[in-house]
Amino acid sequence: METFYPPQEKRGETEREKTVVNPRGFRLYVRNDIFFQAIPGVLKEFPEARFLCPNMRGEIQAKKWIEELGIKENVELLPPQTRPQMAQLFRRGAVAVSPSTHDGTPNTLLEAMASGCFPVAGDLESLREWITPGQNGLLVDPNDPQALSQAILRALKEPALRQAAQVENLRLVAERAEYNTVMRQAEDFYQRIPGR
Repeated sequence: METFYPPQEKRGETEREKTVVNPRGFRLYVRNDIFFQAIPGVLKEFPEARFLCPNMRGEIQAKKWIEELGIKENVELLPPQTRPQMAQLFRRGAVAVSPSTHDGTPNTLLEAMASGCFPVAGDLESLREWITPGQNGLLVDPNDPQALSQAILRALKEPALRQAAQVENLRLVAERAEYNTVMRQAEDFYQRIPGR
């Protein structure tokens, strides 16, 4: 949490309120096709939305989708990012999107939550351990571009929801994912094992 933390100042808040980050890059279990298909639906109601996609610069398929969908002006394909760069990217965004069809707990989900970015992700059992839909994030069918589009729109249009989620997500990450806290908990657990 020394690297991943929410924005400390309000400068750039207007830009932040319209920025969506897809941090997953290209993986077989991430439905980037659905992500890109969802963008026109978002832009129809929220034309100023911006989509930042790290680890996608040079991806031919991503470029093809952008051209086919006519969304070039609103999407930026970025090169791979360092951890501090990813933290900055999350602080620039209002929403982080991860349309996975299966997953554990992605580091990018926890990093986004710690950085004050509202999570919209595939509706997976592993993510329900972290996200209570409608409270601190939204979970959607990762195969449904319309559902993803509506979830992104809701997140962008409801600053009160994002603010409440930020408070809850910071608490969750500090309690359950912050390195020093978790390591102390693990050490305490092993100390209690009988026969040590």
